[in-house]
Amino acid sequence: MKIETERLVLRNWLKRDLKPFASMNSDPVVMEFFPKMLSEDESNAMAANIQNHLDREGWGLWAVERKDCGKFIGFTGLSVPKVILPFSPCVEIGWRLAKEHWGKGFASEAARAVLKFAFSEIQLEEVVSFTAKINLRSQAVMKRIGMQNTDFDFKHPNVPPESILCHHVLFKAFRTLLSS
Repeated sequence: MKIETERLVLRNWLKRDLKPFASMNSDPVVMEFFPKMLSEDESNAMAANIQNHLDREGWGLWAVERKDCGKFIGFTGLSVPKVILPFSPCVEIGWRLAKEHWGKGFASEAARAVLKFAFSEIQLEEVVSFTAKINLRSQAVMKRIGMQNTDFDFKHPNVPPESILCHHVLFKAFRTLLSS
């Protein structure tokens, strides 16, 4: 299964994606709003888990490749959070791109295609996205793709309460709003 946009292909993961993925996951700028950077082994395990989910469910966090150069630039897709959150159960849309691909509209382009897939192909009624309250870049993507801030802030249970990353914001997109 793959999803194509004007400039991107969202596809299954390939072995050649592992090195750039590990590099991205160990970049302090990319990982600024995550509790920690990932080692190469942790990154490879994450990629394997992501692909296993794609194989099992037919949807998940797809590898994102630029059409113009065939370069892996990150991931975008859907996941079910493993941790119990105040609004569980839910399906989350998320993205992570290598920093050299920021500011070009790739995250928004890929995420719009994923929302369309979520609502038309797997018939979800709503999709959530959440991030640290201080992560304004991700919140800007959420707004650009038509998600609404729910004004429901929460403390993420997997982040230490004293961390500036603990306080999160919750955005939602609804099938009825995006299809009109």
